[in-house]
Amino acid sequence: MIKDFLIINCTGKNDKIGLKINNNFFVHDFKTKIKNNEILALTILNFINKHKANIDEDFTVLVNNGPGSFSTIRVALAVAKGIKISNNVKLFGFKDENLSQFNLENIELLINKKLIEKKLIKPLYLS
Repeated sequence: MIKDFLIINCTGKNDKIGLKINNNFFVHDFKTKIKNNEILALTILNFINKHKANIDEDFTVLVNNGPGSFSTIRVALAVAKGIKISNNVKLFGFKDENLSQFNLENIELLINKKLIEKKLIKPLYLS
């Protein structure tokens, strides 16, 4: 059962990250697309620290596998895998088409319908 999680929804358009901790859900919208790739890791770190999230083996990271921008998806996957390796968290991917709107209700529906997968080998890029 996934209780607390970080969701990274960065595909090059409407990029957002979300954090669910202690039954509270927080969202950070990226206002510009120009430097999102360069600031994603720092933004996530500041976001987690701001909300005092405990990142441990009971925590989960969800990351959007696309379709979307090659560089944006690669950076999001790299950051998610870095969090997994450094904090021993669970890591799952999802497809952009399975999350109609970025809100807690739809994210929990995504999880409950088991539309997330552990294999992050085949991201979908747009050309």
